Amino acid sequence: MNKMKLEPGVVTGAALEALFTYCHEAACALPAVNVVGSHSVNAVLAAAREASAPAIIQLSNGGAHFFGGKFLANDEHQAEIAGGIAGAHYVHAIAKSYGVPVVLHTDHAARKLLPWVEGLLDESERHHERTGKPLYSSHMLDLSEETLEENVEISKKILGRMCAVDMTLEIELGVTGGEEDGVDNSAIDNALLYTQPQDVLYAYDQLSPVGSFTVAAAFGNTHGVYKPGNVVLTPAILKNSQDAIAAKHGTGEKPVRFVFHGGSGSSTDEIREAVSYGVVKMNVDTDTQWAFTQPIKQYMDAQDPYLHAQIGNPEGDDNPNKKHIDPRKWLHLGEQGMAARVVQAFRDLGSFGKFAL
Repeated sequence: MNKMKLEPGVVTGAALEALFTYCHEAACALPAVNVVGSHSVNAVLAAAREASAPAIIQLSNGGAHFFGGKFLANDEHQAEIAGGIAGAHYVHAIAKSYGVPVVLHTDHAARKLLPWVEGLLDESERHHERTGKPLYSSHMLDLSEETLEENVEISKKILGRMCAVDMTLEIELGVTGGEEDGVDNSAIDNALLYTQPQDVLYAYDQLSPVGSFTVAAAFGNTHGVYKPGNVVLTPAILKNSQDAIAAKHGTGEKPVRFVFHGGSGSSTDEIREAVSYGVVKMNVDTDTQWAFTQPIKQYMDAQDPYLHAQIGNPEGDDNPNKKHIDPRKWLHLGEQGMAARVVQAFRDLGSFGKFAL
């Protein structure tokens, strides 16, 4: 098949629909990487350019606050909204320079964080009015703590508003285990880690007439990296869900675009099996945090004699240490480490080299 070509910049609306359709046809998926500032954005964009594939850049609620600065007071979610807007504008401004198409997304938003999503959606509506495009490509609602009916009902209302400005919604059915960004599901009932096909069918029936959506279905996924054997993934749940919808509605073999949460630490075989059942997006966070931190730790260890004072080191008591303490030196090492890990994710997901940038 011919390689898909997308224009650099933020991908929304029909172009995003076409991108996800292509991922199904090409049997590949895209890594979705949580970012917290310009350094992590730059790393993802560099990796996408090397992989010749679109990137999915996403901000969690805490990541959005950090992007704007922890100095900001977070009254009524204002710091998270301001940081989310600032981060989005940075991505819009720099992605074209890297020559990379970007799906711009927000991560988990439980019920208490709906005001944050709605604040960003307000800005997307204003941006759409000015430019014909939304600020974000998509948002995620994680209402898995609610009943299935309430989860879908709230999602349906938000989706109606989103589709009016060419945005896509991601919902969660079932619960992703572990702990991430202040959400701790490490003690959750094990049964909730496995979404039932009838739940996916119900969500499909309710949401597909409204607009475009993806489903983060739980198949044993867990945030973070754990000892092998402690997490049991069952990707066949995704296939069973696809089959149930196809049987009822006579669709093609993969009517749902699935999202794989908790991708860090997963084996290549598990990842590729999930992709074969319709996963188009896999979240990677813990692995990229480690990849960013490790080169900096190594630099600090190696340069330790030069980092105790501005003047004075093993080469002489009067020798300056400016070139060693310059943050640009070690921050870029972190960017390089993170970029390399994201390139690996593109390879694991089968999307490396599958696009024409």
